Amino acid sequence: MTFKTIKRFKLELDDPDDAVYASGEIVSGHVVLELNRETKVHSMKVIGRGVATAHWLEDHSVGMNAVYNDYTSKITYFRKRQHLIRDNAELILLPAGRHEFPFSFQLPDETLVTSFEGKHGSVRYWVKVKLHRPWATVRKIKKEFTVIEPIDINTPALLAPQAGSKDKMARVWYHNFGQVSITAKIDRKGYTPGEVIPVFAEFDNATSRSVVPKAYITQTQTFLARGTMKQKQAVVATLSGDVVGAQRRETWHGRAIKIPPVGPSILQCRIIKVEYMLRVCVDVPGTSKLCLELPLVMGTIPLHPFGSRTSSVSSQYSVNLEWLRMAIPEQPEPPPDYSSVVTDEEAEQNTMAHRPEEDLSGIMEHPLRAFVQEFRFRPPPVYCEVDPNPQPLNMRRRCMTC
Repeated sequence: MTFKTIKRFKLELDDPDDAVYASGEIVSGHVVLELNRETKVHSMKVIGRGVATAHWLEDHSVGMNAVYNDYTSKITYFRKRQHLIRDNAELILLPAGRHEFPFSFQLPDETLVTSFEGKHGSVRYWVKVKLHRPWATVRKIKKEFTVIEPIDINTPALLAPQAGSKDKMARVWYHNFGQVSITAKIDRKGYTPGEVIPVFAEFDNATSRSVVPKAYITQTQTFLARGTMKQKQAVVATLSGDVVGAQRRETWHGRAIKIPPVGPSILQCRIIKVEYMLRVCVDVPGTSKLCLELPLVMGTIPLHPFGSRTSSVSSQYSVNLEWLRMAIPEQPEPPPDYSSVVTDEEAEQNTMAHRPEEDLSGIMEHPLRAFVQEFRFRPPPVYCEVDPNPQPLNMRRRCMTC
C-alpha cells in the first residue's frame, strides 16, 4: 500500500474554529477519508483529551559537568475514546471514494480549567484520530479546541470592596526624612477584561521630597512541580498620577485604569495558577518603593448593573465571549517591566526563590487561548479623572477603608 492510496484524511469540528466550549458541553465533528482505491483498514478511533502540564529545567551544572533538574507535573482532566471503525480481528474493506465518520463526546460536568499557554506550562484540549492499516504506518491527525470555564463576578465574594493602607519611613543612613503613606480602595474584587477600575486613593507625603504615585495591574503565573514553584510575573496595565510635593497630600477620586484584553483568572488548577493584582505604589526617597496590593479576579461573566439574574449562565457566558472574535486595530502601548513595580526587598526575595521573570513573553505567546491581546472590547463609558469639587489640602484626612 503506497502513500497515494489516501487522497485526503481530515478532522473537522462542527463548530467554527474560534468556538469556545465549557464543561458539560458536546464536542462533535467528523472525519473525512478519501481513498484513491479500495483499501483495507484495521481500525479507526477518535480520542478526546484535556491535560494540564507544568514543565521546566533548572541548571545545576558544576564546572564542566552539565547537570539539569527536570521538573514536570501533569493532570488529565478527561480522556474519551470512540471507535469509528472497530478492530474485530478482521480487516474492513473500504471502497474508493469519500467516506465520512461522525463523532461526538460530552465534556465532563466537573469544572474544567481554562485553556492556557505559558512559558512553563499549558492547559490544552484536543481531538485526535488514529487510522490503522495493515503493513502501513499509523496515520494521525490532531485538532485542538478552546475551553474557557465561566467565572461569574456577580457573587458576594467577588462583589466585595477591596481596601487597605500602608506606610513607610523615608530615611538615609540614620536620618529620617518623614513618612509616606498610601490608603486605597476599589469597588469590588471581580472584573472582566475591558472594564475600567476606578481607584480611590490617598497619598500622604510627609517627607521633604516630592513623590509620584502610580498604579499597576500585574499578572502572576505560578507553576508547581515536584514540590517546587516557578513564577512568571508581568505588568499588564499602568496608571500614573500627579507629583505629590513635600508635606502635601494627593487624593484620587476614582482615577481610571483600564483592564486590557487578558485571559481570565485560573484558580482551580493544582499545578498552574493565573492571578491578578492591583498595586498602588510610590517611590519613597532614600528607600525602596512602597506598594499596596489589592487582589483582583478576572471573570468571564460581566457585572449585572440592574440585578438581572434570571437569564441562564450559558446565555450570559456566550454574550461575554463576543470579545474573543473582535480584533484590535492598533497596537497598544507596552506596559513597563515588572522590575519597575516591585520593591527592592521583593525583587531580592523573588530572585532567591527563582520566581519572577521580567518579560511579557508569557502573556503574548499564544494567539487565542488564555492570552487574547489580539482582540478588542466594547469601549467603556466616558470617564473624567478631574474632580469637579476638589478637597482643600488642609482638610482632615478621610478614612478610605470605610
